[in-house]
Amino acid sequence: METSFVIAKFGGTSVADYPAMVNSANIVIANPKVKVVVLSASAGITNLLVALAEGRDAGVRAQHLAKIQTIQYNILEQLPENPQLRAEIDQIIANIASLSEAASLATSPALTDELVSHGEIMSSKLFVEILKEQQKHAIWFDVRKVMRTDNKFGKAVPKIEEIKQLCCAHLKSLTANNIIVTQGFIGSESSGKTTTLGRGGSDYTAALLGEALNATQIDIWTDVAGIYTTDPRITPAAKRIDEISFAEAAEMATFGAKVLHPATLVPAVRSNIPVFVGSSKAPQAGGTIVYNTNSITSELPSFRALALRRKQTLLTLTSLNMLHAQGFLANVFTILAKHNISVDLVATSEVSVALTIDTTGTNTNGNSLLTKDLFNELSTVCHVDVQEDLALIAIIGNNLTTTKGVAKEVFGALDDFCIRLCCYGASTHNACFLVKNSDAETIIKLLHHNIFER
Repeated sequence: METSFVIAKFGGTSVADYPAMVNSANIVIANPKVKVVVLSASAGITNLLVALAEGRDAGVRAQHLAKIQTIQYNILEQLPENPQLRAEIDQIIANIASLSEAASLATSPALTDELVSHGEIMSSKLFVEILKEQQKHAIWFDVRKVMRTDNKFGKAVPKIEEIKQLCCAHLKSLTANNIIVTQGFIGSESSGKTTTLGRGGSDYTAALLGEALNATQIDIWTDVAGIYTTDPRITPAAKRIDEISFAEAAEMATFGAKVLHPATLVPAVRSNIPVFVGSSKAPQAGGTIVYNTNSITSELPSFRALALRRKQTLLTLTSLNMLHAQGFLANVFTILAKHNISVDLVATSEVSVALTIDTTGTNTNGNSLLTKDLFNELSTVCHVDVQEDLALIAIIGNNLTTTKGVAKEVFGALDDFCIRLCCYGASTHNACFLVKNSDAETIIKLLHHNIFER
């Protein structure tokens, strides 16, 4: 394997149509270090497939299938005539039709994963032909041969050591003389059934393959030219961050910055692989490089960025049994773990505990993990109060717990707003709090102006 080995991942907008795919192919061709290309499904396809997996009547199924055909055939028809590829795409769409009919009778997480995986299969097969059209030696590789996971359909957990072994056995040698094009987001469990890594999992795929293949860099190509001080769609004055540490970027991803999938950086951090984030629409505009802290050339600032995560739920669990008692919290967290609930923030008093839950839907189908069964079980040990329509705002930075004046600078600007819960001190890299969803954008604009625009 060459000394420099880059894995390039392209998101849905980067493979949305033929011109977008050509732009992305040109990025690959321009960098001879790119050996593996990881693709999302073409923009819009996954949402249609998820809808089909939920079980629809015949009329709706026909409409969704027609939309999928239109998106993929519009790309296919601009390629040179290729009967074999057309037959493969026809067969994939026929599989989608069959699986969606099965879903209309009975849905299941395993069926959903099998169905939604077809989006990445189609985009990757089409992209291979676009590279071949540019006279590049590209081959399609089914990532399910190496991306081994457990069987938690909808949000499967990768098996790191097995992935490394399988990549060495089946993929590594192919990169010597080929550009490998493969699917993001999907994998397979031990018996061969298709799994998915959860929404946004294509970034994670690229990082896992990068770690397994000892890549020297992972390039994430999306629709924005890097990571910004906050979402430019909320605050046009947001500034691009040219260099950022793993710790800062991981906090941003975890707390709502959508440029990177939250799990993406875990394999990169483990293996100290730099991650570049840029725009496939404007590769010449540069982007953001995510490094190990020791590689950052500029001084790390106290305040780096603001992140916003919507659709948050606050659970307040109250019980007099908490008072001077042992084991209550352990019991609560055992119940939450049983129902696959991940808790973000925690605040406690003598007789109550407040927990924030991200309810945007971490499974492939986007369904909330807060079920009736969960609430029924919690109700056996405490009173449960639920508050929804909240947003989590996170201030990302460095040494926040040891820098004087942070609390005043942040919270002093929020006199006109109600803060439902605050977490400050648990991490040196963030301070975060819950607010009404309707206030969130106003608060982001205000804080950005006070912190980054003066």
